Amino acid sequence: MTITDGILQGILQGLTEFLPVSSSGHLSLFQHFFGLSGDTSVLMTLVLHLGTLAAVFIAFWKTIKALVIEAFCMIADIFTGKFKWKTMNLNRRMIIMIIISILPLFIFYIFKDFFNALASDPDIIAEGVSFLYTSVLLFISIHFSKNNTKLAGETTAPSALFIGFFQGVALLPGVSRSGSTIAAAMLTGMRRDEAVNYSFILGIPVILAGALLEIGEAAAADVQIEVLPLVIGAVAAGIVGYASIKLIKLLVVSDKFKIFAYYTGVLGIIVIGLGIAERLGIINI
Repeated sequence: MTITDGILQGILQGLTEFLPVSSSGHLSLFQHFFGLSGDTSVLMTLVLHLGTLAAVFIAFWKTIKALVIEAFCMIADIFTGKFKWKTMNLNRRMIIMIIISILPLFIFYIFKDFFNALASDPDIIAEGVSFLYTSVLLFISIHFSKNNTKLAGETTAPSALFIGFFQGVALLPGVSRSGSTIAAAMLTGMRRDEAVNYSFILGIPVILAGALLEIGEAAAADVQIEVLPLVIGAVAAGIVGYASIKLIKLLVVSDKFKIFAYYTGVLGIIVIGLGIAERLGIINI
């Protein structure tokens, strides 16, 4: 893997991580068409996720800081017997709901090898189907969320589990994590801007834990690592990712979210067509 490969994948990751179009799906396609599939490509994908994670910390620093402070206050109240579910403020309630949203991932983790195999195999039809799924989910959420008023801190436990389930499905390459969680949050009645905030904050522990775990496994498996392309790719992903966060906020508020539903739908059809053509030997990539 060259430095150019790292930069291109970093830019692609930064553009697609926060836009509801699936960064994993786009990276999988890039790696497929440029012959970069395999263990190294999986490791590259994870490192790029860490780059965009840094962008989340920068863009949402005030919210993250407030939640961290509230988390320590909540722990103190639990140990002193002052914690009360009914009197929780919005930040404290959001912390609890994020934890609940993470729980379904433990079930999906059982099938981790299956998801990794789909991301690194040479067949792209699965990615195409996943893009179509993302498109349908976005269309449904947009149609049923025109008058939403709920704040992120007003989420209920069933709604948090609902969002968490769709986050688990997003482990499939081509299914957008941000798109899935934003759409699911909107379907629970959450306001669009609040759904974006909830989705990005929810992604912090999930992306961090997943990346560290996979990097550890790659190190144990003695995967050959080219450090410089990884580092440069992560930096590029972080810079472009920060700009993408600003863009998605603007598009969601201005009611132009439907653009991504059309995009993933058309992309899904094209990718499935290319995948079928490859299987039939019509094209050879």
